[in-house]
Amino acid sequence: MPEEKQLSSEEVARYSRHLILDEVGIGGQTKLKNASVLCVGTGGLGSPVLMYLAAAGVGRIGIIDFDVVDESNLQRQVLHGTSTIGVPKVQSAKARLLDINPHIDIVLFEEPLSAENAIRIVEQFDVVVDGTDNFPTRYLVNDACVLCNKPNVYGSIFKFEGQASVFNHVGGWVRPEGWDTATAEERKAARKNKKDWIYSQTQPGPNYRDLYPEPPPPGLVPSCAEGGVLGILPGVIGCIQANECIKIILGIGRTLSGRMLAYDALNMQFREFKLRPDPDAKPITALIDYQQFCGIFPEEEKVDSFDRISVQEASLRMKEGWEPFVLDVRGATEAEIVSLDFVDLRQPHTQVTEIAAKLPKNRDILVHCKMGGRSAKACAALADLGYTRLYNLEGGIVGWAKEIDTQLPTY
Repeated sequence: MPEEKQLSSEEVARYSRHLILDEVGIGGQTKLKNASVLCVGTGGLGSPVLMYLAAAGVGRIGIIDFDVVDESNLQRQVLHGTSTIGVPKVQSAKARLLDINPHIDIVLFEEPLSAENAIRIVEQFDVVVDGTDNFPTRYLVNDACVLCNKPNVYGSIFKFEGQASVFNHVGGWVRPEGWDTATAEERKAARKNKKDWIYSQTQPGPNYRDLYPEPPPPGLVPSCAEGGVLGILPGVIGCIQANECIKIILGIGRTLSGRMLAYDALNMQFREFKLRPDPDAKPITALIDYQQFCGIFPEEEKVDSFDRISVQEASLRMKEGWEPFVLDVRGATEAEIVSLDFVDLRQPHTQVTEIAAKLPKNRDILVHCKMGGRSAKACAALADLGYTRLYNLEGGIVGWAKEIDTQLPTY
């Protein structure tokens, strides 16, 4: 057991607003100094989480990410800046956090979180923050936290809505004393007064699988890259996650364990939902193949009913005389940002079957979206209708703007 680190004179001055809180004080701030938190992801959610945990004085912060800073990140990922575009996110994050607070230690993991390394990494920290944006990693983080018995501070965002909770931690709902012997009328009255469940600070809380036992079908839930996100939204949800981390470390207040907090930024509304462990849930005994669990398979295992073509090959073939019918399956808002001037028809990918009659069957059809995901779904839908000369533009209009026509903006 390492010796507890004490606050220096400089730290006492830095954290003075914490120290005068009765719920924190010297003892609580010392707990923060000796605590460790792992943040999975340094994007929209990870940015406010990491900055506020660093400012609060959490002594050891782990960061895992393998991406680099892109200009499109800066609208919401405030941990990074224009000067760090192209820099690995973990390196950009470390420099920013040490500028906020040089009294903390930063541990970097510049690698994807996987079933092979998750236990090794997660077991080194007291609390884990899920700042990810995909289902395979969410299930992986959850299962690793269960196996390592670590609290999992969860957050998710999409468009104008966000959610936050705490999984695998104490704090849950129990039936009130005497419920088993209560009469039907007594139970009805308790439900009416919303006293049929009592929150217990010692009851084990649920984990992510109690909320979502199975992932949604691949592609059903669009990513932020496809659906967009209000830049301020991850700031709100990330700050809530950071707040939950600090409460867990200090052992104060009531965490979001057993509760899901939902935030609607458009209508400025917070709602709360009770979460309870599923008594019939299968126990988590080992990590699995999470890509396969979520229905995501390697490209070489996919059998497409259409052809895939790179932006380079499509451009070269067009210069040689190829004249495909070009279908843009993005929405109108995206088309206003940037469009290819040789598009023949536009229709959102979810409604592409509605205009199938307008598409030629005796001509190649080149389908594109932003990056290639939605257009692949559109191609598959058209193939089901009997279209055979389908080409999905891999990389989409973003790839075309980066590799073919660099005068076009990217988004």
